[in-house]
Amino acid sequence: MGITAAAVKELRERTGAGMMDCKKALVEVEGDLDEAIKFLRTKGLAAAAKRAHRSANDGMVGIVGDASRKAILELNCESEPVSKLAGFRDFGNALVQQVLDSGAASVKELKAQPYSGDPKHSVEESISLKIATIGENIVLNRCALVEAPEGNKLGSYIHMGGKMGVVVEGTETVTEEALHDVALHIAASSPRYVGREEVTDEILATEKEIALRQAKEQGKPEAIAEKIVVGKMEKFFEQEVLLEQPFAKDSSVSVGAYLKTACGNEATIKNFVRFQLGQGSGE
Repeated sequence: MGITAAAVKELRERTGAGMMDCKKALVEVEGDLDEAIKFLRTKGLAAAAKRAHRSANDGMVGIVGDASRKAILELNCESEPVSKLAGFRDFGNALVQQVLDSGAASVKELKAQPYSGDPKHSVEESISLKIATIGENIVLNRCALVEAPEGNKLGSYIHMGGKMGVVVEGTETVTEEALHDVALHIAASSPRYVGREEVTDEILATEKEIALRQAKEQGKPEAIAEKIVVGKMEKFFEQEVLLEQPFAKDSSVSVGAYLKTACGNEATIKNFVRFQLGQGSGE
């Protein structure tokens, strides 16, 4: 039977597959549209399996939402040219919007949902179809939903068109400009903690043990070694704790001091999420 251009166009719109792939699928199943979709899904799953071993460290980080609720998501591909394709970026933007709309708490939960752009397929199935269409491995690496308690507010920053993204939560008096500046600082300085209280006793003990061993190996007397440990622990906090890091826009003050000067003594940061391409766990 003859395959019409309208049928090929409809199949392409419903699956995102290439024109030739759509035509071949329709020929294979004698023009049955639903069977053609199943055929392409099967092909997509096969393509995904073949490409799953490939490293996917490029891609995009997307952020959507407002001052009270934001979603952030990392979608990976293999190469920078693919990361710039409209089809790939539109897919990533749709997924991060779905996190915000559905409240998905994990990659596993998001993958199991019907895809907002094509509810006949799950997100996981839609990723496989996208792999078949684009020809590269695509990995939904991680996602997070950030909600600010009443009185607090959220800010965000996207670096280099999506190579890195930050969502930051500040207290009531922190201005939008300050939130943006702190988000930019987090992108640049990669803190591990907001404040000292987040550093566990186990981590502190390990850092102190390493510092003490280093001092003793240098032949320092016990009393001097203890003072060196105190100094190194302060350096540790300065390097790893957001509020104690030198502020990126003015290294003469800490982030915490900048906030108090710019926004008042009650101003501080309560939480942040930082996604950088290729650093996620996939869950």
